Amino acid sequence: MEIKAKKSLGQNFLKSKKALEEMVRAGNVSKDDIVLEIGPGEGALTEKLLEIGAKVIAVEKDNRLIELLNEKFSKEIQNNQFTLIHGDILDIDLKNIIVKNPEDSPPSDKAGRQNYQKGETSGFSLKTNPSNTSGQATYKLIANIPYYITGLIFRKFLEGAIQPSKLVLMVQKEIADRIIARDGKESILSLSVKAYGKPKKIMKVDKENFSPKPKVDSAILLIDDISKDFFLNEDKFASEETKMQEKNFFEVLKAGFAHKRKVLISNLKEIAESRGKNLPQIFSSLKIPEKSRAEDLKLENWKDLVKLL
Repeated sequence: MEIKAKKSLGQNFLKSKKALEEMVRAGNVSKDDIVLEIGPGEGALTEKLLEIGAKVIAVEKDNRLIELLNEKFSKEIQNNQFTLIHGDILDIDLKNIIVKNPEDSPPSDKAGRQNYQKGETSGFSLKTNPSNTSGQATYKLIANIPYYITGLIFRKFLEGAIQPSKLVLMVQKEIADRIIARDGKESILSLSVKAYGKPKKIMKVDKENFSPKPKVDSAILLIDDISKDFFLNEDKFASEETKMQEKNFFEVLKAGFAHKRKVLISNLKEIAESRGKNLPQIFSSLKIPEKSRAEDLKLENWKDLVKLL
């Protein structure tokens, strides 16, 4: 059964075997992993993940593809290696779709499976590593996502309470270059991603490798070592204070980039005055030139600046 890609859903099916293998390799996928896939499409990446032995949970919005995927991976579904959920990843509570233990597998009866596909199950929770005292999730997110939801995916999985340990996404090449700050200039996007993990551009993927062919080239982006450690206090103890530090960081960051043509000290003037802070003195203590622009500062510079503000 041939499925024609829907433009409204941002579908561009990946046809490159090499790119698929590189995505799996970047995620360092093993048979012990739980992998969340967004928009499996016709199942090309899904197949690679299942071949390794990983447990795959895929969320597909397009109802036309559900039948195809159910048929293609019927054996893996029966063996509880593959779980297919019909829904929008942006609307789904992650705690309801990533199982904790093998014995918590999705129900085998028809009614149970139907509810599970709708994301209506309860009692399923995240698999965590007992040796990890932070409770960091051990699932990985690997997907060829619709590009129009790239920013929303970053927000849900990086800023959210349930973070993956690794994130491997096919994104527009321009976005990947911005995130790794290839030109040496930082942005809100690059700094936001780096606050949660270590981004790395794995490889460029030409537009000819997709069907239908998009207007721009793509790239495989890996974000590794994902956590909220950047926002923890000096004792590395997560608390309500951490949430406040996270909120404060982005408040200052957005203010700093508010007017691109202005120097950073001018952009931060209002927020500094509202907090009774001497901005020139802060810049001097941190050895930040007063003519610096927001894009000139690296992540650690921002951390020090936010702390003093």
